[in-house]
Amino acid sequence: MTLQLRIYVPPHPLIKHWLAVARDAATPSVLFRTAMTELGRWLTYEAAREWLPTLETTVNSPLASCPATLIDPEMPIAVVPILRAGLGLLEGAQTLLPLASIYHLGLVRNEETLQPSCYLNKLPEKFDPQTRVLITDPMLATGGSIMAAMAELTHRGVDPVLTRIVCVVAAPPALQQLSAAYPGLIIYTATIDETVNDQGYIVPGLGDAGDRIFGT
Repeated sequence: MTLQLRIYVPPHPLIKHWLAVARDAATPSVLFRTAMTELGRWLTYEAAREWLPTLETTVNSPLASCPATLIDPEMPIAVVPILRAGLGLLEGAQTLLPLASIYHLGLVRNEETLQPSCYLNKLPEKFDPQTRVLITDPMLATGGSIMAAMAELTHRGVDPVLTRIVCVVAAPPALQQLSAAYPGLIIYTATIDETVNDQGYIVPGLGDAGDRIFGT
């Protein structure tokens, strides 16, 4: 079967609500952070469906033994927030993936060339090939940062088929690049906007997510 990039926009009212809060320019930084946390939580919940490794076992209820399904604690799970804005989604993701290892990857975009450069890389030299990796990055705009992140991860043995990206807003330039390079990827986003302006910002988007999260 030919692999194809899949993009899910979950029709959940809580996701829609917190997206609206995040989009609003009048939303103060403290509430914007809350919106990012909640979006990280609910989008991760959707991404974990049929992705988390499970094992079948038997448990004893107060009345009888019965079959049960548990998350497999031996299968490695990693969350990679793309700094700095990816930290806004991390707290919500961690509430659902408390045993996941967290590996920070810092990327900054040149505002003139729109090309990313790496200023912090805490990824291990090699991942177990069965590692489930969740990437958190609020905005997939021009595609520079997420493509750089995927290149670093796959170089270290990460399987794109086992990788999930959680973002708040995605745009065609990033999605097209990911589709061409990593067709096995699955992306969960609150919305897809049509336009990226000359400054590399998604329109209508939600502005500079990092600045709004940290009040800078």
